[in-house]
Amino acid sequence: MSQTGSMPASTRRVSASWLRGIRFSWFSLVMLGLVVIGVLVVAPTLHLYVDQQHEIGRLEKNNADTAAKVADLKKQAADWSDPEYIKAQARGRLLFVMPGETSYLVIDDRAPTPQKNQAPVSRDIQATKSDWLGALASSFLTAGTTGATADQLSK
Repeated sequence: MSQTGSMPASTRRVSASWLRGIRFSWFSLVMLGLVVIGVLVVAPTLHLYVDQQHEIGRLEKNNADTAAKVADLKKQAADWSDPEYIKAQARGRLLFVMPGETSYLVIDDRAPTPQKNQAPVSRDIQATKSDWLGALASSFLTAGTTGATADQLSK
């Protein structure tokens, strides 16, 4: 190796001679320039085209979704124009009955299952042993008028 660079002298000579051997004609320079200009002109147009295709796809999907909703609403409108459907809905939703019929409504038809380790429910009315309204008012007044910091209050 030589002292002047990191490459040996023979390698520098070969690369220099190879580099000197490359010749560009005016035609090749003009063609290279046209290719660069073409890429600069086509790239934004291609990007715009791809964006428009994505937008078209999104709008077509929205259009299909809206068409499905319209079809569903038309079906619902056709259902509501049928008198039998209206009667069925009135019976199911509003619990209507036809004249002469008797309606029985069962509320919570399941019997409660007693849980283990649970105290029996008292049926007696119990009075509170504290003044909860006074305690609530005291809490508001204490919180609003105290000068203590949050650390002092948390202790």
